[in-house]
Amino acid sequence: MKFLRSLLIAILVCSQAYAHLGHLAGKVYEQGTNLPLSGVTVQLTGLGKATITNELGQYRFDGLVAAPYKVELSHVGFKTQVIVVTVLDDQTTFVTTVLATASVELKEITVSSQRAHDQQLISSLDIKLRPITNSQEILRMVPGLFIGQHAGGGKAEQIFLRGFDLDHGTDIRLTVDGMPVNMVSHAHGQGYADLHFVIPELVEGVDFKKGPYRADKGNLTTAGWVDFRTRTALDRSFVKLEAGQYDTYRAVAGLDLLGDRGKAKNQSAYLASEYSYSNSYFDNPQNFKRLNVVGKYHGHVAPNTNLTVTGSTFWSKWNHSGQIPDRAVASGLTDFFGSIDPTEGGETSRTNANAQLVTVTPRNHVIKNQLFYSNYNFELYSNFTFFKEDTLNGDQIRQKEHRNLFGYNGSYSTETNIGRSRWTTTVGAQYRQDITYHTELSHTKDRIITLEQKNFGNINELNAAVYADELVQLSDRFTINAGVRVDYFRSQYEDLLAQPVTKQHATDAIVSPKLNVYYTLSPQVQLYLNTGKGFHSNDARVVVPQGGRGILPPAYGSDLGLIVKPFPNLLVNAAAWYLWLAQEFVFVGMKTWLNPADGRVGTDLICRPAIRLPVTCMRMST
Repeated sequence: MKFLRSLLIAILVCSQAYAHLGHLAGKVYEQGTNLPLSGVTVQLTGLGKATITNELGQYRFDGLVAAPYKVELSHVGFKTQVIVVTVLDDQTTFVTTVLATASVELKEITVSSQRAHDQQLISSLDIKLRPITNSQEILRMVPGLFIGQHAGGGKAEQIFLRGFDLDHGTDIRLTVDGMPVNMVSHAHGQGYADLHFVIPELVEGVDFKKGPYRADKGNLTTAGWVDFRTRTALDRSFVKLEAGQYDTYRAVAGLDLLGDRGKAKNQSAYLASEYSYSNSYFDNPQNFKRLNVVGKYHGHVAPNTNLTVTGSTFWSKWNHSGQIPDRAVASGLTDFFGSIDPTEGGETSRTNANAQLVTVTPRNHVIKNQLFYSNYNFELYSNFTFFKEDTLNGDQIRQKEHRNLFGYNGSYSTETNIGRSRWTTTVGAQYRQDITYHTELSHTKDRIITLEQKNFGNINELNAAVYADELVQLSDRFTINAGVRVDYFRSQYEDLLAQPVTKQHATDAIVSPKLNVYYTLSPQVQLYLNTGKGFHSNDARVVVPQGGRGILPPAYGSDLGLIVKPFPNLLVNAAAWYLWLAQEFVFVGMKTWLNPADGRVGTDLICRPAIRLPVTCMRMST
């Protein structure tokens, strides 16, 4: 009885004490646009308590003793603010803060476990410091990532990261505002990622991370991922005109449609357009043209719900000189800037619709829903072997497709405090379907003459996924993240050249676990270990005829890293990493072979080795 009496008294005392605690809530806005600012770090100085603003710019601290508190608000690319707020008994004190943009001061950055699992960031200030004429060039800011253009300004660049060639995006996942850029089972190459539909002046920032360590990142996330974030609002309308050598011209303009009246209502809308032209420095004029038009609206459809709608269209056409052999220059057949086949080039277009709905419940649960659609067209003429196969007409090929891409991304996230630990739980579902019409590989001459259709068919590829992620900040120093995702694929190929026409399909599924650990020794030193399983899908035209073998080859990665700030103006991030891929099939339908024994003609499907992998090559007979 004495024990129960003591326990009851203790509960009553604790309850009475807790009843007199106060609360601190706030909202952070961006000065230029007057829109809510998410991702701001909010700290109670000296108490070791910190949080991050949600999608609506909100934050909250509960269970505070009545007293004055020093609140520090910081965000990359914005001036840090420190305010003093007094919390009263049994009351919620609400404050509103406006952050102004400022140059990044490295000496103000501390190494912290508060945002240990967050992706690395490229801010708008980083982008403005460099001369950039197209959005693909922004990829160069990702440490260790290189790009190279090899077939005119309209074709997606070649990407290199983590020791191997990613082709045009086979092993790196690129998105814009959550909408996929990569094209699976593409006419030119698996994962082909063309970012030229993004106007660089509209890029607000870029998030990236290397390796297959995020549960919400699926197909093609092996070497890493990059997500472009475009501006929600314009500070002001603008016009820019540029001119350079070789008949190079560029014009870009943005029009703020709502102005100050919209900002007062936390709404924004703008319309922007870009036009580029260049003949480049080759003997064969490139005659490169690109046109971009984009419109975006952002506003509240309810007090705690934001809606963002983006529509854009893009068109590009160009000639290119292609690669040439050294002996052609040495013999005087052409000079260094000449070409063997001056009819190489291409044309592409993409029209997008993207709607994002974000709701934050009164209990700070975040619900995200996104629908997207793209209509995509691609036509490319190349000549890699000149007159090797056809000594009369040459070896020019056409790669062509028409594609409809649509999908959905959804997630539900909650944050719970248990003692001094903070648990962030996220579950999500994703869906994507690519339907191509008349995907083609043909032998052509002068672009206008089709000599032979090598491959001609329709592709229907579906990817559905669910994932769960738990981020646990156990203390100010120690953070653990664990997640798992399950992906289901259905690949279908309809061969229109077969007699009769054949339609085949194959299915596969893969489970991808993730585990990441972060330990902060001090405000200057952090250790981390990232581990995870990922995958990239292979071309439907390769795996479907083989009964689905090799649809989803797994990839395993691990990073052991160190972040250290030895001096106020020096930050070092070093890591030892390992990446292993099971296999990769690359569709190269132009290389043919003849078996003299039985007269069979076939097509080689050549495998491009990636890194430390047992490569399995396949041969298909026709």
